Amino acid sequence: MYSASSSVSAPPRPAYPAVAEPPVRPRPAAGLRRGTLGGAHPLSGRLDLTGPQGTQLRTAVAAVQRICPEFTPVQLLRRGGRTALLIGTSGRSPAVAKCLLDHSPAWADRFRHEIAAYRTFVRHRPPVRVPRLIAADPESCVLVMERMPGRVVSPQRHPSHPPTRGDVRAALSAFARINMWRPPPGSFDAPIDYPARISRYHELGLLTDRDMGDLQKLLHGLAHAQGQFCHGDALLSNVLLSPAGPSLVDWEHAGWYLPGYDMAVLWSVLGDDEAARRQISQQAQAPGPAARDAFLVNLMLVLTREIRTYETAVQRTMRSTAPAAPGAAETGEEQRLLLRRLHDDCGLARRAVRAAVGTR
Repeated sequence: MYSASSSVSAPPRPAYPAVAEPPVRPRPAAGLRRGTLGGAHPLSGRLDLTGPQGTQLRTAVAAVQRICPEFTPVQLLRRGGRTALLIGTSGRSPAVAKCLLDHSPAWADRFRHEIAAYRTFVRHRPPVRVPRLIAADPESCVLVMERMPGRVVSPQRHPSHPPTRGDVRAALSAFARINMWRPPPGSFDAPIDYPARISRYHELGLLTDRDMGDLQKLLHGLAHAQGQFCHGDALLSNVLLSPAGPSLVDWEHAGWYLPGYDMAVLWSVLGDDEAARRQISQQAQAPGPAARDAFLVNLMLVLTREIRTYETAVQRTMRSTAPAAPGAAETGEEQRLLLRRLHDDCGLARRAVRAAVGTR
């Protein structure tokens, strides 16, 4: 029987710099000591609400305090194009407020999905530590939750340096426990329509005719496979480690997938850690041929999505004439190197898929 556990691997890749956080000057909150909420982002100073971005943040803070009047913002933890994360306190407890900035229907639906996940966790406790829900408003897309202690395994989507063996084991164990959980029927849906996703990637030219045919053959054999509950965004940046054990955050993609989806995401981002990849591949495929096929379908779709994302990023960088700021996100050359590695990984997964089809 064919096993992809040894062939789905990749050579080492060059390092990429960490993504810089925007400088923000937070304001102090009573009762908090510097570094008490997880040393990566100590609380001190003041929250800067000036300038064009300040207007958007003031709106976000107002929306948070409408549903949670006791929330005191202290620092901007992260601000992307679509969401902002504010850390502070709710009463005397450390808290995080997540606010949607882009209220397009697709992103609003995803945000409401995350709120529904945290509400489900209130009634049905998952087998890993997750933030406690404090307040939420699906209409304004605002979520306030407990701020979990601990350090992020890696702040980068694709870590430039492999995490320690112990950190990888802790992350893998946390996602494996989630994959074994069976939440009550109806509490989560299936975020991916696999046939539609394959067809769309084929239409975009990201999958060849043979890719689509091979994946459809594997899917046909998985028609009666039992779904697996997955976090859906099994990045190392979503794993916090503390003496009490790992915690998982950011549940906007949680739901029922073909088995091995979380393992496929982890495999895709651990490009510098062949030993971890081998362990992930073996663990995902251990239950048998159906698990192998499901893992390979997931892996092809995850890698294709990553390629699409980074191809867009490279094109955007090539159109930009502004020089990159020191310490900023990946440069065009670094994006191209990562994109080349992703294409190499996709080639490995493609060969594994074809070999698996040949055994059916």
